[in-house]
Amino acid sequence: MPRLMGIKDQPTVNGKILTPLEGHGVKVMSMGFLVEEDTPMIWRGPMVISALTQMLREVAWGDLDVLVVDMPPGTGDAQLTMSQNVPLAGAVIVSTPQDIALIDARKGLNMFRKVDVPILGIIENMSTFICPKCGERSEIFGHGGARDEAEKVGVPFLGEVPLHMDIRKNSDGGTPIAASDPDGPHAKVYAEIAQSIINSLDGAGFEGVAPSITFE
Repeated sequence: MPRLMGIKDQPTVNGKILTPLEGHGVKVMSMGFLVEEDTPMIWRGPMVISALTQMLREVAWGDLDVLVVDMPPGTGDAQLTMSQNVPLAGAVIVSTPQDIALIDARKGLNMFRKVDVPILGIIENMSTFICPKCGERSEIFGHGGARDEAEKVGVPFLGEVPLHMDIRKNSDGGTPIAASDPDGPHAKVYAEIAQSIINSLDGAGFEGVAPSITFE
C-alpha cells in the first residue's frame, strides 16, 4: 500500500491512536508503514486479528465516505474477524477470469454469505490484454469467467479491469491510474466500478448491525 499510494512517511501516534497517512486524497493505513518493505509478516492468527483490530479501532479515521479494507484471498482469520466484529456494508470479490482463480473467489463469496455479509458484486481483474503495438486482443487468463460466475450465483457483475502496462507502471510508481490519468479509459473503468458499488450501498438499506456467524 505505501508503494501503490506513493507514501514514504510513517504514521504519528497521539496517545494510542494512529494518525492515518494520505495519498492522492485518500486516507490510508497499512502494516507496510510500520515495517520495512521486504520484512515478512510471519504471524499466527491471533497476531493478525490484533493488528486488524488496531487498524480499525485505534486509527483516527475521522468522517469517511467509505472505509475499504483490502483483504487477502481466502477464508481465514482476517476475514472471519472482519465478519464477526465489524458492521460490514458488503463484500466485493475480485478474481482473474480463469477457472483456477475462480475456485478461491467462489470460496470467499460463499464464506461471506455464510456469515450474512451482502455480496456487492464481482470484479474481473486482468480481463483482457490489448497489444500497444499491433492492437491485437489477447485473453491471457481467459475472459468472462467472473461475469459468468456472477450470473451463476446471482450477484452483480461490477466490471472488467484490463491487463495493461500503464496500470502496472503507475501502480509500481505510486501514482495509481485513477490519479495519474483521471480522464483516461482505464481510470474510467475504475470509476464505473466504484459508482456501481456506491449505488449498491445507497440502495442496501444498511443499518450498521454486525452480522452474526452461525454454524450448521
